[in-house]
Amino acid sequence: MKVGFIGLGVMGRPMAGHIQRAGHELFVWARRPASADGLAATFCATPAELGRQCEVVFTVITSSDDVKHVALGENGLIEGMAPGSVLVDCSTIAPEAARNIAARLGEKGIAMLDAPVSGGAQGAIDATLAIMAGGEAAVLERVRPLLDCLGKRVVHVGPNGAGQVAKACNQMIMVAAIQAVAEAMRLAAASGVDCARVKQALAGGSAASRVLDVMGERMVRRDFSAGIEARLHHKDYGLVLEAARKCGVAMPLTAVVAQQLNALMAQGWGRDDTASLLRVLEGQ
Repeated sequence: MKVGFIGLGVMGRPMAGHIQRAGHELFVWARRPASADGLAATFCATPAELGRQCEVVFTVITSSDDVKHVALGENGLIEGMAPGSVLVDCSTIAPEAARNIAARLGEKGIAMLDAPVSGGAQGAIDATLAIMAGGEAAVLERVRPLLDCLGKRVVHVGPNGAGQVAKACNQMIMVAAIQAVAEAMRLAAASGVDCARVKQALAGGSAASRVLDVMGERMVRRDFSAGIEARLHHKDYGLVLEAARKCGVAMPLTAVVAQQLNALMAQGWGRDDTASLLRVLEGQ
């Protein structure tokens, strides 16, 4: 296929590379052209130009407004993509935004999947991402061979917006677990116990998890350099709380974790790793 890719950051660049290595012809657009250096791809001047070249376009960008601008703005994808083509948005955005963008594209005969991913930068590099898809099942089947290049699990969650709801649930659980690990490490240290030994003990019991393995190790080593920048989890929690407000759902634990993320941002650690939630506790 002729495949477009917009968003060549920590996640997007390795994902684009997998698409290209699978034999598809790759077209890219980036606000910073240097981010495409070294990719075997055709660089396009605008999203609209990219859309004119491609059967399927992937986006992996930061916010709801960013996706709206790239998809629907001046020189956006909607001005170039042909009827029958597909936008696969792997960003983490508001479910309502995903539904609205899909509806606007649908007026032009352009299909859309909201297909946010989980697995972090290493999952993108290893092509082991979990992909949560919202949209029509038939559209998902059309692009499944491309998604299979990127991840090990592709689940059709429901109509447009449902993929983003699933991703919100994923972020709620994951970041709450990071906060729990931070509190455990804080308690261990305050009690004069070796945090590394505590982590080793927990890993053999019912508290074992990937979050404990990865984030617990970062906390033990005090390695707060960004895997995924904490500001992105802060952004995601804003989406979660807004979705909960619109649904009238009480989420007390999520609200507390959101406050800890607010405190992290206030300390200027937004571009560090979310393991910095430990540092927030140490300062309280």
